[in-house]
Amino acid sequence: MTSATTITRTDEEIQRDVLDELEWEPRLQPNEIGVAVQEGVVTLTGWVDNYAKKWAAERSAHRINRVRAVANDIEVRLSGSAQRTDPDVALAATRALEWDAFVPVDRLEVTVSNGWVVLRGAVEWEYQKRAAERTIRRLAGVRGVTNGIDVRPTGQPTTDELERLVVNALVRSAETDVDRITIEVQGDLILLTGSVGSWQEREEAERVAWSAPGVAAVDNHIAVRR
Repeated sequence: MTSATTITRTDEEIQRDVLDELEWEPRLQPNEIGVAVQEGVVTLTGWVDNYAKKWAAERSAHRINRVRAVANDIEVRLSGSAQRTDPDVALAATRALEWDAFVPVDRLEVTVSNGWVVLRGAVEWEYQKRAAERTIRRLAGVRGVTNGIDVRPTGQPTTDELERLVVNALVRSAETDVDRITIEVQGDLILLTGSVGSWQEREEAERVAWSAPGVAAVDNHIAVRR
């Protein structure tokens, strides 16, 4: 029987891979973003001309193997042609949410201040909360997004049934190792602990937990091994 080998990576190796991934991302310009790494935690600095680029840089860093967390300190500086008044951004946000089939726009409130969009309200599923934020991130004139939408599911399976559903879903997922993840159900809250080899696996475990019926919150304490 062959024992598993733990692969560790230096901060310099992670930094090099993040820089290569940022250069590979077509939405970003070379030398737009600075990268520092300490104990597997990536800090992104610099500035971009729209919020979608800031988000793309963050996602690029999370794709790198053994990245434990990302601190996104990139500043959004809108060019003159991208400047929008707050009423214009609010109107564009409302219209965009209306066009998104996954978003129950009648349950949401949109507030804009200095280009920063705040979403409030309540939805039944977490994917609806994410869909609303994703829609806003792509809009011109947006400097940032605060997602204050609550998830309030209808119906509640038993604790044992909810745990069984999540475990089975993790087993089906090719991106997660269920043996390294511990699941604890506390009412409509799911607590995830354990350790995995990548941020993508951590996110997949959280996505699976959120997809279970009756879940109002997921507390993800899964660590990413270096």
